[in-house]
Amino acid sequence: MSQPLIGELSVKSKIFLFFFPIVCALAALCFGRMNLSASDVVNALFARFNGDITVSPHTYATVWSLRLPRILLALVVGLGLSLSGLAFQSLFANPLATPDTLGVASGASFGAALGILLGFKLLAIQFCAFLFGLIAVFLTYIAADGQKRGTVSMILGGIMIGSLFSALVSLVKYTADTDSQLPEITYWLMGSLQQAGFPSLKIGAPVILIGALILYFLRWRLNILPLSDDEARSSGINIKALRLITIICAAMMTGACIAMCGQVGWVGLLIPHICRMRFGNNHLSLVPACASLGAGFMVIVDTLARSLWASEIPISILTAIIGAPFFIILMRRTGGWQL
Repeated sequence: MSQPLIGELSVKSKIFLFFFPIVCALAALCFGRMNLSASDVVNALFARFNGDITVSPHTYATVWSLRLPRILLALVVGLGLSLSGLAFQSLFANPLATPDTLGVASGASFGAALGILLGFKLLAIQFCAFLFGLIAVFLTYIAADGQKRGTVSMILGGIMIGSLFSALVSLVKYTADTDSQLPEITYWLMGSLQQAGFPSLKIGAPVILIGALILYFLRWRLNILPLSDDEARSSGINIKALRLITIICAAMMTGACIAMCGQVGWVGLLIPHICRMRFGNNHLSLVPACASLGAGFMVIVDTLARSLWASEIPISILTAIIGAPFFIILMRRTGGWQL
């Protein structure tokens, strides 16, 4: 019998990580302002394929038009933001790195705000957000002179480019119509999955899943990212190519996430820390763990956002309310975390 690789997940952990987001998603289909029984949810899901006419039209619409797109979006967004945060923390050897380290979120926010100001439709707004998120990363990479000046220069470049796009967002908000456009921009910047739909999922989800798959297949190489160039070369890895691929994947996932649901904080910072505390520092286990826990966490938070109050709570507010105290508890229990 072959021995498991060092750092590989145990069988129990694999089972837990496989079923955790599935259970969260199935539970989220049942709970909301109008609770549904498990049998109603199952019948509504299969009614689309077997033509069961006994299912209530209201139940069918609730499951297929309202909850299922949101849950699928929450799964891919939680997965994407968690893996992006993990990738950037490993890339920069910085436990405080987030998916916005290279200015992706600020660039995407400007793109969305500009699209709303120009009166674009939803898909066009999301495309603008994704495009300007990638532009922000490209400008950061150029400002840092590629990888020639090291990761610290890239972090400083991300801060500068992020500040620039944040100023442009403020300019757009200043010129926006206060009755219609400004409230829409403000609400979008706070993050919400309310406008989730299958058309936008068909565009954004493949980008996130492709980036996640690339990071999954490179997961053992991600252990080398915090090493110096000389140490990485001695292991036979092209460290510059690996860093560039990591940046592209993380930036694409972050841009797609923000384009579909606005800014969502704390997920990319909190989930990697929880996974490191539970599964260790080896990326063989960290990558699948972050993907699973991030997806499930996002589903739970979105379910609370649409269920706790009469009007929907912006999701970034809930992630901050949940994430900040939990992160403080983690720091007090572990004394902080180091790569």
